[in-house]
Amino acid sequence: MLFVSLRDLEWRRRRFLIGVVATGLVFALAVVLTGISQSFINEVSRTANAFEADQWIVSEKALGPFTATTMLNANLVDTVRKDPGVSGASPVLITRFPVQGNSLRDSGVIGVVPHGLGVPEVVDGRTIERSGEALADRSMHRGVGKTFSIGGVQFVIVGRTKGVSYFAGQPTVFLTLDDAQKLTVAGQPLASAIVVHGTVTRPPANTHALSNADVIKDLKRPLKAASGTIDILRVLLWIVAAGIIGSILYVQAIERTRDFAVFKATGVGGRALAVGLAFQAIVLAILAAIVAIGLSFLLAPLMPMPVETPASGFILLLVVSVVIGVLASLFGLRRAISVDPALAFGGA
Repeated sequence: MLFVSLRDLEWRRRRFLIGVVATGLVFALAVVLTGISQSFINEVSRTANAFEADQWIVSEKALGPFTATTMLNANLVDTVRKDPGVSGASPVLITRFPVQGNSLRDSGVIGVVPHGLGVPEVVDGRTIERSGEALADRSMHRGVGKTFSIGGVQFVIVGRTKGVSYFAGQPTVFLTLDDAQKLTVAGQPLASAIVVHGTVTRPPANTHALSNADVIKDLKRPLKAASGTIDILRVLLWIVAAGIIGSILYVQAIERTRDFAVFKATGVGGRALAVGLAFQAIVLAILAAIVAIGLSFLLAPLMPMPVETPASGFILLLVVSVVIGVLASLFGLRRAISVDPALAFGGA
């Protein structure tokens, strides 16, 4: 039956190739969605870890430094530094602003103390040292030496970071703490958090300490709805793929009615017919998965958001393709089993 199934695929190769390409495109979209969903998770961890903080001191009313608008007095850093469990501390101010570069783009604007804690690793250029200078993430597509404006104030990019973004690919720019305070809080000595090296034994009054894991959890929270939507769409794409393969096999089963009648008249059982149909479906699905892997690499650069598909995503694709192939074969199996063997002899 396997040999007969292969010969049948060869005979109907044009339809088979169309099915492979169509299913491959659906699979590729599912892979891209997996990569986008994974990028949400990756960027949150990368951004939080870029501050190299052991703890974050925030207002007692704040769930996290990235999602809360409640601030604390930046001068509390002096109290935190005196804590016996602390080896270093610096205030940071985290907010959002439209940044005007090549185009207007919402970005995370983060104020840090030059050469203090919270300044991310620079991959191009140098770190900020004085007012008017900025670090920009590569996702802003602005090189070292270029300028941009925030609220009408011009800044020059002296260095660039890589992979520091949040809220689904929103790029970040780092300014001096003084510049960020002038832009957002009229120059008042306020901060979103105090990043700490070490462990605070007793947080200042009206504040509480968060671990890096707490900050990551809070930063993921606004993305739950988007991630859930992506998961639903991915499942729907799997169903569409199963429908494409199933429809192809069902049409083939109708066309092969007399073939099935001959098989049954010569003693071929339903199990053998099922194996033959499942084999065809699995071959189609696996080839579609291979095509999808190639298409996903072509589609990823076209997406407005980062696509970071893990190796496990491609393995999952191959596993799911086999499962879909088996399930899709049921569309044609019922038709094959219901064929009357008398048709092999011209019976009605």
